[in-house]
Amino acid sequence: MRNLKSALLLGAAIALGTAACTKPADDAAKPGSTAAAPASVTVVTVNGDKINQQMFDTFLQAVTGKPAAEATPEQREQLLDQLVAMTLAAQAAKKDGADKNPEVQARLNLINTQILAEAASDKYAKSHPVSDDEAKAEYDAQVAKMPKEYKARHILVEKKETAESIIRELEAGGDFAKLAKAESKDPGSAANGGDLGWFSAQSMVKPFADALATLEKGAITKTPVQTEYGFHVIQLEDTRAPQAPAYDDVKDQVKMLAQRKKLQTYLDELRKTAKIQKPE
Repeated sequence: MRNLKSALLLGAAIALGTAACTKPADDAAKPGSTAAAPASVTVVTVNGDKINQQMFDTFLQAVTGKPAAEATPEQREQLLDQLVAMTLAAQAAKKDGADKNPEVQARLNLINTQILAEAASDKYAKSHPVSDDEAKAEYDAQVAKMPKEYKARHILVEKKETAESIIRELEAGGDFAKLAKAESKDPGSAANGGDLGWFSAQSMVKPFADALATLEKGAITKTPVQTEYGFHVIQLEDTRAPQAPAYDDVKDQVKMLAQRKKLQTYLDELRKTAKIQKPE
């Protein structure tokens, strides 16, 4: 279940934040007010540079993670001070010619490209929402790709010869659990007779997972399996289909993943018709 939830959480959209601020000059700017100040209203001027309401709202939401209307008067004053300091610093940088520096120009261009790209992505997502049928189809596809789970025991030792001796003893009728308690160096499973519980192959190192794939239920590895931890003797007890979370429990994450795939398809189509040239 954890594997699917982790996969479905991938691809969450990155929130955009742009620097700006304001001061609570009137009731329209105060939390809880039903009147909204026009976006073009100037809320602060620094050496002739005007900062409007839209810039403030964008900055406030980026910093607090909440709608601008929910900001407290104290937050507004603090952000106003921050904006003034930022603006003064930017003005000083321009005066010193920093905006002509190639590295600074490259960073400014990159930020501009990122903002425009995120705006385009947001517009596409709003005009192409994921339907319930699409979300359910994505859920079914993710469940189908989930790897089966294994239930196994193992005995971990330092030397290959010790592992070979244990295998011979098991083949002669020895008790796996008793041998694990006596011989295994794995502190997490030795006391439980080497029992590892249920797990996916992906959660194990590759040689261990590869050895599991060759075993029938109840079988024991015929030769020691070497990993970075030592030498393993493995017994496969059972396998089962993965236990997926209920669709309703992960519906929002599924829709997020499906939306990301839609956006990627859109970007792939743009790439097909774009003229992209790289210097030789």
